[in-house]
Amino acid sequence: MPETKRMAEEAKRMGEDAQAHAMGVGHEYQKAMESGFEVASRSIGEVNRGLQAIAAPEMPDFSKRRFEDIFQSWEQLLRARSFGDVIDAQARYAQRAYDAYTSEMSKLGKMYVGTTHTASEPIERV
Repeated sequence: MPETKRMAEEAKRMGEDAQAHAMGVGHEYQKAMESGFEVASRSIGEVNRGLQAIAAPEMPDFSKRRFEDIFQSWEQLLRARSFGDVIDAQARYAQRAYDAYTSEMSKLGKMYVGTTHTASEPIERV
């Protein structure tokens, strides 16, 4: 009988240890989940800020400059006196449009890379 009692106490102790260990693992898992959620939240916030910086001032300014250039080109076309003047105005517009487009795409690319880098910093710190 004393042996049965000792085995019961040992089983009870092992059950309590297992329960305590399970609770500890549960708390660690919960902390990890909260940390992951916070990191993901910060990362998404950085992406949002970056996209707002690109969309808010950058794209309307680019569009406004392109519109102004189009109107300037139309004025040149309307003032053209010969077919050669028309070709020259179109060629100058095409060159300006190409230069503006490549410049803007390069600038936007750098902004997107910067946004990606900034958004990944919270994840890298974990």
